[in-house]
Amino acid sequence: MNTKNKAVLGHLLALFVTIVWGSAFVSTKVLLRAFHPIEIIIFRFLIAWAVLFLCSPKPLLPKSWKSELPFIGAGLTGLTLYFMLENFALSYTFASNVGIIIAAAPMFTALLMWACRRTARPRWTFFAGFVIAIAGITLVSLSNGEAIGFGPLGDLLTLGAAFSWGAYGVLVEVVQPQGYTDLQATRKIFFWGLVFTIPFVFINHLDVSLARFAAPEMLFNVLYLGLGSSALCFVFWNKATACIGTVATNVYIYLTPVVTVIASALFLGEPIRPAGLGAIALILLGLWLSQREPAGKA
Repeated sequence: MNTKNKAVLGHLLALFVTIVWGSAFVSTKVLLRAFHPIEIIIFRFLIAWAVLFLCSPKPLLPKSWKSELPFIGAGLTGLTLYFMLENFALSYTFASNVGIIIAAAPMFTALLMWACRRTARPRWTFFAGFVIAIAGITLVSLSNGEAIGFGPLGDLLTLGAAFSWGAYGVLVEVVQPQGYTDLQATRKIFFWGLVFTIPFVFINHLDVSLARFAAPEMLFNVLYLGLGSSALCFVFWNKATACIGTVATNVYIYLTPVVTVIASALFLGEPIRPAGLGAIALILLGLWLSQREPAGKA
């Protein structure tokens, strides 16, 4: 595959994943009627790992503990810490705060990649795009009538989640040269994510019985999260990073609120207000500016 086609594939995969992840909030909202947030995380991780294992049942024993460390770190940061910190943050601060702060993940990714000497220092257009996109994401929250305030603990937990996702992006680049397919690498990451997440079931004395899946909408939504949002999307996301780089892939996170607004309008009947349309325009502008390459490189 030539460089141009590889770049196109990477952008398409990142866009597809963003659309699925943006709509996943709707599925999570439905499941929260009957499940604890940690139960949702456990079930989606289990389904994702099982599907990835069935697609590639070849044993993937560690080549060495040193080579396994990036997979362990990716499972801990991109799965366990990211989802746990984000969920716990919602108990201590406004949902709008979480949505806005978590959008800083691309910034942390770019800075960590630069600090680890894996990319050049981000250009001014990246930072300008970040500011514009954050303004749009804030406007989305305001247009939905959500409160924005100061919840110190929750805001710090959300910053931790954003930082964890940035670390995940660095670790995914580290594991790519090890010779595993994207599917195999993602399967190993989900295995370690499960190892670190399962203890929370016992700590919180949660009920993981399957009886609640007798309701078709619950079964459909957990399968959507496990098969689509987790198994398929993480494979595609990791493939996108291999095609266009971690920073360029992560910038697509700015689009998540746009997809959520549209999906909420289509499936939950929530209206899109004029301010929401303005917010979408700002987010798209921020995305374009962050992705803009220097004239010579383009």
